[in-house]
Amino acid sequence: MRKIVNTQIQELSMKSKEKKKAIQKVTVWGLLSNLFLTLIKFVIGFWGNSQAVIADGVHSLSDISSDVVILLGVKFWLEPPDENHPYGHHKIESFITLLIGLILIFAAVSISYNAVTTFEEKPLQKLSWFVLIAPLVSIISKEIIFRYTYKIGEETSSSSVQANAWHHRSDVFSSIPVLIAVFASTISSKLYFLDNIGAIIVGIFIIKVAGEFILNSVSELTDRGISDKEIKRIKNIVEELNGAKGAHRVRSRKMGDTVFIDLHLEVNGNYSVFKGHDISEKVKTAIIKNIKSVIDVVVHIEPMQENNEDQ
Repeated sequence: MRKIVNTQIQELSMKSKEKKKAIQKVTVWGLLSNLFLTLIKFVIGFWGNSQAVIADGVHSLSDISSDVVILLGVKFWLEPPDENHPYGHHKIESFITLLIGLILIFAAVSISYNAVTTFEEKPLQKLSWFVLIAPLVSIISKEIIFRYTYKIGEETSSSSVQANAWHHRSDVFSSIPVLIAVFASTISSKLYFLDNIGAIIVGIFIIKVAGEFILNSVSELTDRGISDKEIKRIKNIVEELNGAKGAHRVRSRKMGDTVFIDLHLEVNGNYSVFKGHDISEKVKTAIIKNIKSVIDVVVHIEPMQENNEDQ
């Protein structure tokens, strides 16, 4: 059994290294794209005298913060357990997801507030068509980065990477009203109000998405357990093993993409300590094998009075 546990630890370490490499790679691409978009928006915005494009450039500049947070955080939350952190460091990821959610909320509120306060303002003159390049490039590149980042987030079961993916998607939505406003301004200054309406709608959508990330992160930071359906599945796995009568008081602790389980295992009270321990190890191995997110199971043996079974 000790050999099996050591093998599981080695496999977990290898997976952590692979996940860290994938997360760092996709986040660096996101960081580089944000730097590029910030530069192109500022240059075209100042050159074309477009306040909307310049503001969108400031938004792209602020997006770099979430990329930096993940690059710094991934070095810690995938580290193996140690003496001071026996359950690992996965809650760091939940905290980072919470932080990204708050950044999204701040960005959404800023966009909506700016749209409301400038609703009566009108541009001084029609803009040149080349200013359309900046929001178009932003929408296309950010949508590509979103799909790539979200795919890696799902493959690595990383909530913070998925949150950052939606951060990229929020940039797509924020650039759409900029594109509409710039396009409308190339036709007529009377159509500029479309920018404000679109920005408010985008702000509401971003707040909704960010709110979901914040609620999930808070739940994990307060030791949210797994669902009743998953607990029932664990009990079914236990009941299918020879020698195990059942399980109750199944408790769980979700930390990032990992789950810790402890349960009371019912066995024949006439079994020896050695046999009871052997059954508990089989239960632990079966649960970890069948449920990928579970990385550790603590089993408390509870004897049942069974007089007709072999010892």
